[in-house]
Parts: sequence; C-alpha cells; structure tokens
Amino acid sequence: MSFQCPQCEQHFVLHITDRNELPPDSRSDEISLQIVKCQTCGFSALAVFEESRRGALFPGTVNHTGYHVADAVLQQVSALLRACPDPRNPQCNCDSHRTLRIQNASGRWAWLDQVKLGEPFELVWSG
Repeated sequence: MSFQCPQCEQHFVLHITDRNELPPDSRSDEISLQIVKCQTCGFSALAVFEESRRGALFPGTVNHTGYHVADAVLQQVSALLRACPDPRNPQCNCDSHRTLRIQNASGRWAWLDQVKLGEPFELVWSG
C-alpha cells in the first residue's frame, strides 16, 4: 500500500515501513501503529490506522492519520515496533506490545498521548 507524500507531494512513494497491530479499544476494532517513509524525499512520520465496525449498517469507519514527530521519537518508536516477534498479532504479549497497548480509564487506546505529536496529516492512498 502506498500513499502520497505530504512533503514532496509525489504519489505512490510513501510506504509503511514498520507497524504493530494493537488490541481493539472502546472505540476501534482495529488499531495499527506505523512508521511511514517516502522513498523519494526521505520524509518519515508516525501513522495510526483505526477502523471501527461497531453498530454500523454501512462499512466501517476508517481513520488513517500521519503525525510529524521528531527524528528521535521516530527512531525510538521504530526500535519498539521492530523488537516485536509477532507484529501482526494484536494479542502478542511481548514487551513492545505491553508498552504500546496502554488504555485510559474509558478503555481508549492512550499510548499516543505520551508522544509529542506535530501537525497531523491525512494519509492519501495512491491506489
């Protein structure tokens, strides 16, 4: 799957390089924490994919948002994601998943609240 890069605006160049699937929370049935990188200009960012299919008569609601973050944050998150032995398993019980699946008192995924996020951007799928 490839996206349009928000920096160089080229299509088909922004790719997911790392990801961990996380357990559902009180709002989303699927949550994926990702690193995205542009193969043309080198831009990289944090991304979150969330899908909810709860109670809908129509197909699920999808939010796929990228976040500008400091390079040091990207390196830390990438190392955390790559340390997981089973990144596509939301029920994995490795140290990385235990760190990432933090939820608040309402049952919402809350790990992202610990990260200093820059400006968000929409991930535009290039087909």
